[in-house]
Amino acid sequence: MADENDPKPGGESDSIAAEWTAMIEAAATANVPDAGVDRLLNQDEIDNLLGFAGEGAALNNRTGLRAIVDSAMVSYERLPMLEIVFDRLVRLLTTSLRNFFSDNVEVSLADITSVRFGDYINSIPLPTILAVFRAEEWDNFGLITVDSTLAYSVIDVLLGGRRSTAFVRMDGRPYSTIETSLVRRMLDLVLDDTELAFKPLSAVHLNIDRLETNPRFASISRPANAAILIQLRIDMEGRGGSIEILLPYATIEPIRELLLQSFMGEKFGRDPIWEDHLATEIWQARADVQAILHETQLPLRQMMSLKVGDTLMFDMEPDSPVRLKCGDVLLSEGRMGRMGDHIAIRVNKPLRRSKMTFAAYEATASKKDQK
Repeated sequence: MADENDPKPGGESDSIAAEWTAMIEAAATANVPDAGVDRLLNQDEIDNLLGFAGEGAALNNRTGLRAIVDSAMVSYERLPMLEIVFDRLVRLLTTSLRNFFSDNVEVSLADITSVRFGDYINSIPLPTILAVFRAEEWDNFGLITVDSTLAYSVIDVLLGGRRSTAFVRMDGRPYSTIETSLVRRMLDLVLDDTELAFKPLSAVHLNIDRLETNPRFASISRPANAAILIQLRIDMEGRGGSIEILLPYATIEPIRELLLQSFMGEKFGRDPIWEDHLATEIWQARADVQAILHETQLPLRQMMSLKVGDTLMFDMEPDSPVRLKCGDVLLSEGRMGRMGDHIAIRVNKPLRRSKMTFAAYEATASKKDQK
């Protein structure tokens, strides 16, 4: 006989199971904040996901979806000699700006990167001064960007302003003619030192074509074209700023082979120091020259039977030419005679040139190196 307190089959057992299930879900929900509610991303997480980490993010430090979109950017080969050129520019510019400003100036190379021209133009903050310069020998253009911090620092130093770490930003006002002229004097100095930096590699003359304050008017290449961006930092005891040099790849294409070298004179025959040394040693070298009257072949039996007083007949006349040889190489021909007490040879023909030219020798050497 069943007890009255026993749970009825079906109804009460299902209710108890439902209570246990509710308790387990409540316990699990208590350990997870905002469980059961769709979690929304804040603005910082959205920016990180899309690749816009902040306004000050560098052009080459892109992540997220932005890095995927910009993956079409061609990865260009490294140019070791270009880094050496701009390291030399830093040393030259440090000395020149110290003399120009009559102050302690420190120039440092911040970075050398590859960017798209359109992306760089859109990222330039305003106000700024843009100098479009022309490379005469390369028949193309380049761009120099002077940020507002450096521009006002240059104006302040040249006009005798006091040293102060506080920088007063002047927004909404274009640069005056005097301010532009003062900054142009510094830009002329930068281009002169850039010419000296490139001179050991390739002589070039850089001239300012025009100055612009609107990036839209400083278009020297198509937006999708790639360019080399060189960032220089100029510090003048609490004042200063950055200057950026943009060289499209089309501009440096005439010297691309030279920029691919790891050191000066890497290719054969292009080191002037080695050429001068080799030429000096060649001029001082001694060579033995033989004058051969006649050559013939005799059987070994006849050679072994020769005795003192035997006569060998040469098939030649007294005025027959004498061959001049250096080792196995035939140099020229001449006639034998006498000068004082010595037998002399008068050269009648110019020295024979080698059948292999220097260009053919270089081509043969390059093929051997490739193998």
